[in-house]
Amino acid sequence: MAKKLKFDSVKVGDEIPPFVVNGVTRPDFVRYAGASGDFVPLHYDQTFVEAAGIPTVFAQGMFTAGLLSKALTDWAGIGNVRNFKVRFATRVWPGDIVTCSGKVTGKHESGGEKLIEGDLIVLNQKGEAAIRGSFRAVAA
Repeated sequence: MAKKLKFDSVKVGDEIPPFVVNGVTRPDFVRYAGASGDFVPLHYDQTFVEAAGIPTVFAQGMFTAGLLSKALTDWAGIGNVRNFKVRFATRVWPGDIVTCSGKVTGKHESGGEKLIEGDLIVLNQKGEAAIRGSFRAVAA
């Protein structure tokens, strides 16, 4: 049974509980490449990135967006997300600690649905935004 947000219990300003990954790894990037088919060598080939003048491999943007989507669906429930947008801001490197979270910015009814909207963010251990985004989810 899918989790259902309760429209009346959610308030503007409520925080989405953070999802923290305590050190992303090169194997994470390789597993994501295998699952997604994104085999761009920037994400797994050290020799390639060094030749390009980049110090090391880095996460696929959609890998990081997937972590953010987990934070959202853990809170809103799978199947309740109506809109999920992201904008990539900085790279995520091996060893980075990423914190995925969000905040409710609005509530309204539309088309017979009770909707909750908010902002999303992925921060690295330095407090830098790797991703900024937004969401809309349906509530009961």
